[in-house]
Amino acid sequence: MNLRIGTPGSPRATRLVLLGSGELGREVAIEAVRLGCEVVACDRYDDAPAMAIAHRRHVLKMTDAEALRSMLEAERDIPCERLIVVPEIEAIATDVLADFEELGVKVVPTARAARLTMDREEIRRLAAEQLGLATSPYKFCENVDELRAAANELGLPCVVKPLMSSSGKGQSTIKTVDDVDAAWTYAQEAGRVGGTRVICEAFVDFDYEITMLTVRHAAGTSFCAPIGHRQESGDYRESWQPAPVDQAVLDRCHEIAQKITDELGGHGIFGVELFVAGDEVLFSEVSPRPHDTGMVTMASQDLSEFALHVHAILGLPVQSGEIPLRSPAASAVVLGDDDLDAPAYDGIDNALSVHRDTELRIFAKPSSSKGRRLAVVLTRADDAEAARTHAFAAAMRIRAVPQ
Repeated sequence: MNLRIGTPGSPRATRLVLLGSGELGREVAIEAVRLGCEVVACDRYDDAPAMAIAHRRHVLKMTDAEALRSMLEAERDIPCERLIVVPEIEAIATDVLADFEELGVKVVPTARAARLTMDREEIRRLAAEQLGLATSPYKFCENVDELRAAANELGLPCVVKPLMSSSGKGQSTIKTVDDVDAAWTYAQEAGRVGGTRVICEAFVDFDYEITMLTVRHAAGTSFCAPIGHRQESGDYRESWQPAPVDQAVLDRCHEIAQKITDELGGHGIFGVELFVAGDEVLFSEVSPRPHDTGMVTMASQDLSEFALHVHAILGLPVQSGEIPLRSPAASAVVLGDDDLDAPAYDGIDNALSVHRDTELRIFAKPSSSKGRRLAVVLTRADDAEAARTHAFAAAMRIRAVPQ
């Protein structure tokens, strides 16, 4: 195979249309531009992080089927060698993606995978009921009364999630029966799409959880070293690689990750979330795109999850088997404290003085709000626990402040 990538803006260009342009999309855009691709960044708000890297931008609500169709038709009308649509968020009118896939437009990894993974009901039923993967007990609920009944059946505490959401939005834990109404309301208001069913999951008393980054590429399937992570309210706060996992458990993690990603198909990176309890591994979720906990790979691997994603999408070589580590590493996020327009960042020099092998990625979002992810600290060390300590300490020194 002789892969050719033409100059951006020319009829021979390889064009990636990013549907979602946040911090993960920004890194995908950087890797694509490095390889000579033309990048079009799309998001629901202007000046999203990837838009600073892209050749063009579109601002639209991607759950609006007509708006999405119109934008993709416009991009398809501009001559290029290859047009590749790269979903970077869950909330997309996936029927439109399927229509364009039928017209010969490449959707990453596939339109079917995008549709299945954006909906927790679809992907849970696929994993548990069709593929037979072990999961936590669960119920889907149409209304608050069904949620109350599910909580009683599954036992307390239990976890409630909207069928479509990301970064923990809309997720809560029911600890007593008095929490049911509030959990239902939060799921409806904070999910990607309101007025939808929810999933109620029995609380899993796991030992730890990991992300298994799985790369499907032209030569097969490869795995990154397991990534440990800590979440608050369903949203990632810190991650580290490699997570200490016994070989027998790791083999089972690989088996589960390959089974679900083979079913979804296509090429690209998948973030497979797993719970480990003793020798048992439970499937939790899968994202057909770079994973937030995988930002640690920008420090731990020579090819980050973003580079691997772009290589797999384009058909470039990806190392078979296990992706080698450059160094043990950790990441820790910097969160907003207040509602701010065009925030500035204090404490950067203090943060980078914590440890010699520390890096910072500021996402350059146009505004800040309490709890919004604004930057990430990356640190390498002799072992993952030491890196974790340094990364967390550095992240605590950075604050978003008014201009």
